[in-house]
Amino acid sequence: MGKQEVNKYTCKMALSEQSSVQGSVKEVLREFQVSFFAMSRLPSFPWTFVEKDLQSSGSSELISQVLKQTCLHPLCRKFPPSVRYRRLFLSQLIRRLEASGCEPLDELYDALAEVVGAEETTECYKSYLLPAGGAVSLMENIALISEGTTGLVTWEAALYLAEWALENQQVFTGRTVLELGSGAGLTGIAVCRSCGPKRFIFSDFHSRVLQKLRDNVQLNGLSEQTTPAVSVEKLDWTATSEEELREIGADVIIAADVVYDPDIAGSLAKLLSIVLRCSSVEVLPQVFICSTIRNLETYGGFKQQLETEGVGHEVIPGPVNHVFPYNRQSAIELIKLCR
Repeated sequence: MGKQEVNKYTCKMALSEQSSVQGSVKEVLREFQVSFFAMSRLPSFPWTFVEKDLQSSGSSELISQVLKQTCLHPLCRKFPPSVRYRRLFLSQLIRRLEASGCEPLDELYDALAEVVGAEETTECYKSYLLPAGGAVSLMENIALISEGTTGLVTWEAALYLAEWALENQQVFTGRTVLELGSGAGLTGIAVCRSCGPKRFIFSDFHSRVLQKLRDNVQLNGLSEQTTPAVSVEKLDWTATSEEELREIGADVIIAADVVYDPDIAGSLAKLLSIVLRCSSVEVLPQVFICSTIRNLETYGGFKQQLETEGVGHEVIPGPVNHVFPYNRQSAIELIKLCR
């Protein structure tokens, strides 16, 4: 190999390495952004990459880029994560920057000063970034159980079902979709934003959840006048009639994380049997239930009640593409019901 060929080879390798590093930085910045706006656990962030970059480059440029994609991003101005979460996140950035001995960043300390004196609240915004752009932003309660309900936060099965929907958009396109136990609204809003349903009906029963659900639907620019047309309804699983279900006329019915209490699971099984019984074979709706299996006895009891009601099911195998950050160690199962 001549000198010219060696130079060309060396240049090509250098460009390839530079491109690889740039790609890694882009991925890390995206991971920071996705995790930050969803208020993921701080230890799960790619801190090791940041520490290595600070050590090798001797520059605070990466910290500056992380800041621009998180606390200084326009989405944070509009729908900020909790004050405490932002304070802890910024403290992590500052600790690593100071340990590296790199040049301090004024904007980093300015961002911290902004949240140090801010008032803490029981509610905050979480934003789940969508693959095609944009985000589902939700007002959620910081406590897992608040005001006697679990419906004010987003649970793992709702995130899993949303990811499955994004992969199977044809199930929802042009259809009327009813969601049972919509909670904070993540799954339904993601379906409305990405899957093109004709109409979407969010539903729940707890009055506080319904108000928060209406707020979140409006927050994301959805209403009866938009496409899809969207409504939020109070639905009592123990009192809903066949006539009401026919009036809704759902082609697809979904629910996530609704099988956590034996009494509620029994009411749900009865309701689903009515849904399938009052529909003709030609227009039988597709029904998908996604559950985080926390208690095998409760979940097994729900399946047994479905069987008693004459409702069969098949398990929809995973996994799905990872879009949203959440605990993937949880046992999650998606089933499709049949008559």
